[in-house]
Amino acid sequence: MLNFSISALTDADVLLYVTDVVEKPSKHADFIEKVRVQDFPVLLLINKIDLTNQESLEKLVEEWGGILPQAEIVPISALSKFNIDYVLKRIKDLLPDSPPYFGKDQWTDKPARFFVSEIVREKILLYYDKEIPYSVEVVVEQFKESRSLIHINIVIYVERDSQKGIIIGKQGKALKKVATEARRSLEQFFGKTIYLEIYVKVDKNWRNSDKELKNFGYQVD
Repeated sequence: MLNFSISALTDADVLLYVTDVVEKPSKHADFIEKVRVQDFPVLLLINKIDLTNQESLEKLVEEWGGILPQAEIVPISALSKFNIDYVLKRIKDLLPDSPPYFGKDQWTDKPARFFVSEIVREKILLYYDKEIPYSVEVVVEQFKESRSLIHINIVIYVERDSQKGIIIGKQGKALKKVATEARRSLEQFFGKTIYLEIYVKVDKNWRNSDKELKNFGYQVD
């Protein structure tokens, strides 16, 4: 994930670096050092300010100011939506004007399989707690489309057998809920009837395997 972020620096127009009042500024020192030498605008967002006091926040802002002096530091609270509108305004102000990359009728450059996996991933993020959503990968193994129907097969990969049990749930109820909600969203998205099959498989420690990360489409140096 971090390697992907580093590669994105090469053609970024604006960088949003999101941290919070708990995370130590030294956590991603190597990445921050690469940001320091860039010449594009940087918005450094300090989230969760509702969990701290004014004095501690001021010290944290001062510390970040010394680390990334070119950054505009914006304290925010995603929970209470504090300063969120300001962040959106600043992004719009900082983005350069440029000719369109795509035609007016082209609303995305992503394939249909991408949206299928993201919709299923969204349901997993919504319906499971703690570390489970971050230990899964969603792979679309089959996408067959006809005039009125799309047949989709999906595999959810997890790292441990215990995670597989949690994803499936007692008597399969948890997985059935994900599949039902995903199917509804997919039918709304594609405007067609969706036949959706979801399976769960264990791929031990896939997040630490360069080979598996490449197979799942992540960029690995």
